[in-house]
Amino acid sequence: MKPHYASELKTNEEVLDFYMAKTASIRVGSNGKQYFDITLGDRTGEVSGKKWDVQPTDVSKLEQIREGDIVRVKGTVTEWQGAKQIRIMRIRKAVPSDAIDIAEYVKAAPENSAEMYEYIYGVADEMNDMDLRKLCTRVLSDNRERLLYYPAASRNHHAMYGGLLYHTKCMLMNGLGVCRVYPYLNRDLLAAGVILHDIMKMEEILSNEYGVSPGYSMEGQFLGHLVMGVKYVDRLTEEMQFPREKALMLEQMILSHHYEPEFGSPVRPLFPEGEVLHYLDILDARLMDMQNALATVEPGHFSERIWTLDNRRVYQRTSPALDGTGRPEEKEEDEE
Repeated sequence: MKPHYASELKTNEEVLDFYMAKTASIRVGSNGKQYFDITLGDRTGEVSGKKWDVQPTDVSKLEQIREGDIVRVKGTVTEWQGAKQIRIMRIRKAVPSDAIDIAEYVKAAPENSAEMYEYIYGVADEMNDMDLRKLCTRVLSDNRERLLYYPAASRNHHAMYGGLLYHTKCMLMNGLGVCRVYPYLNRDLLAAGVILHDIMKMEEILSNEYGVSPGYSMEGQFLGHLVMGVKYVDRLTEEMQFPREKALMLEQMILSHHYEPEFGSPVRPLFPEGEVLHYLDILDARLMDMQNALATVEPGHFSERIWTLDNRRVYQRTSPALDGTGRPEEKEEDEE
């Protein structure tokens, strides 16, 4: 086992351990001096690292460290605005003789990928609408191998092994619950929208088999997964001789689920299921961003500002009133 997991670091602790580089760059501070800024990760989470006062002789070596590399770090854990940070003294890339177990360094969804896939496929296979059932089961079957490991983002929410499946499954579970509260919603249409809305992230985002992404594909940068998703669904539905109105509704859901033009959506939802899809998406993304931000924050402290959350600093509660299951702890009744 690793001696210093990212989520368990303590202030003033001396660290000598391996981590995966999630981001890495040389920057210039307000004092005009260069420093090395790196995000270090393992399967438990991430922690920021800083190597101050980078000398000209250090630059070429540090520039060789890329996203996805395993690095050996020696440093001290410090704290900045309630969040842990490693002040790096020495850093180098791992070599074969280090005998790295990659499973220790890949952040993964909290559920098994194969089981998440089976749940999503099961919902699709039980759809009453035969058109939607055939489309969704085909999309899932065609993309099964990559779905098992693909992240839902290059950075930020669900940027993890199996992240796209986890994002989709959580949205799907919430969506089915919303349909029970608002029975006039078309359950199959909403479920299909959830399954298809981010499917082209597998073409927009680059990823290795560990779910680690170095960035975006050329088509992803030019078009984004919304436009790519519309093209994909349009091609499949034409091939399957899909009812045109139904195809257009699915395409509109994909195109509008980011809601605002500045986030990539040229149109807003035009029917209830599309509106619900947007809020399911943003709810799951924001909760994951909050969870990630708070992973290394001590109780009673605030996180650093999170740009995906409108630069808010989120608070780590101290109250033990909740047991982490979303409901108050139940006291056991005394035995008579």
